Amino acid sequence: MTAPRRPVIAVVGGGIAGLSAAWELVTSSDMATGAGPPIVHVLEADNRVGGKLDSAEFAGRTVDLAADAFLARRPEATELCEQIGVSDELVPMGTTGTSILARGRLRPMPAALNLGVPTRWWPLARSGLLSPGESLRVIKDLVMPHLGAAALSGDRSVADIIGERLGRPVVERLVDPLIGGINAGGVDELSAAATFPALITASQRTGSLMRSLGRLPRPEGSGPVFWSLRQGTASLVDRLAGRLVDPRSAWDVSIHTGVSVNAITQASGDPSGGRTWSLTLGGSNAAGITGDGDGVLAVDGIVLALPAQPASVLLAVHSPMAAGLLSAIDYASVSVATLAVPPDAINHRLDGTGFLVPRTSPIGGRPALMTGCTYLSRKWPHLASAGTELIRVSVGRYGDERHTRLDDDELTAATFGELAQVLDIRGGYSDSRVTRWPGAFPQYRVGHLVRVAEIEEAVAALPGMAVAGSAYRGVGIPACVGSGRSAARAVLASLGEFGR
Repeated sequence: MTAPRRPVIAVVGGGIAGLSAAWELVTSSDMATGAGPPIVHVLEADNRVGGKLDSAEFAGRTVDLAADAFLARRPEATELCEQIGVSDELVPMGTTGTSILARGRLRPMPAALNLGVPTRWWPLARSGLLSPGESLRVIKDLVMPHLGAAALSGDRSVADIIGERLGRPVVERLVDPLIGGINAGGVDELSAAATFPALITASQRTGSLMRSLGRLPRPEGSGPVFWSLRQGTASLVDRLAGRLVDPRSAWDVSIHTGVSVNAITQASGDPSGGRTWSLTLGGSNAAGITGDGDGVLAVDGIVLALPAQPASVLLAVHSPMAAGLLSAIDYASVSVATLAVPPDAINHRLDGTGFLVPRTSPIGGRPALMTGCTYLSRKWPHLASAGTELIRVSVGRYGDERHTRLDDDELTAATFGELAQVLDIRGGYSDSRVTRWPGAFPQYRVGHLVRVAEIEEAVAALPGMAVAGSAYRGVGIPACVGSGRSAARAVLASLGEFGR
């Protein structure tokens, strides 16, 4: 009796979502035919895997160049760390707390916040972030019962809800720097349902918004809020990729960098050996992947772990609806300047993990270029050195492309100039590095989750096809891990009757 033919699945995109999809495909597949785990090809157009997770040697240490941590309370990333055997490499932050540049100076972020929204009045009032009059405006939420907005069943912007209940200064000085900073966007347009779903629920209740948010269940336990890895958060990519291609494993996974997918064709009749899809490959390393060198890879299933725009191009012929919805998702570009500064040159105390800069807070009398600053060697003790403070400055958000018009030297000079004013730095830096992330952050505008549901439904109608990545249900590492694994399960379910 002939053994069932093993399905072949392509994962297009080698970021953390794509690699997580590949892991799910080979570790959780239970093909009813007994064919075993599928053969998986991960195809990445760049010369490395990892996407927006990357690191480099800087000032004698391995430093993350993008995301440097992931949420501990979301299980997807920590579960993946356990499965690939790196749980013992997890490290917590060495300090907590963040400041905000507001009303002319750095002020500690008040206690009792829920994603930047105050849940108690007094910690906010004494923080100095608001003037006395602005603080009194917030009290209205406590003393004048709100009737709720249960009739408003649809999505709303984050700023619309909070501005209505707590006043515009809370939006500008607390919520936009935090939620807007996480998404590199502005809360005037960001979807509350997609970025802060509890806010929608709280806004629909009668009474105080602050009290409603304060009554929400807190994560169990008292462990770390964020994790990194001893060799940097980006090392998660290296360890995962290593496990996927480990020759001692029971599965067949290949990872190809420098390989793009230029087109996807659905088979008609039997032109691809009985497979469902044909992928036309390009790039410097495309030759030879298929064995005959024709640059066409025949597969049974596809996980598209790509940003919205390239996914839209590949889907245009097969699902115009999904392609159109994807093409409407905008992205923000950001840049990061990493600096090594002598400690004795810094005359301001470095409290907590760093500070955020609201777009309404000028520096030196001009609109600030920086959006935030991280004291890397304070946040992560394994990066500490007696002779250097490692500081990372973030710039760029949706609608602010000034950083893209500066070359690396100009951007370094501009960011260090602002940093020197805020932290009273008298002297220079000993080393610097600029990292640019064009089109890094998808913008979750009002109604985003409805659009995502429509995209997923349209793609699900294509046999053996699913989408994954930060464009859909979260930009953080845990969300992307979960997105990749969910897409892999959808493809496996579609192929459940494979070969019968």
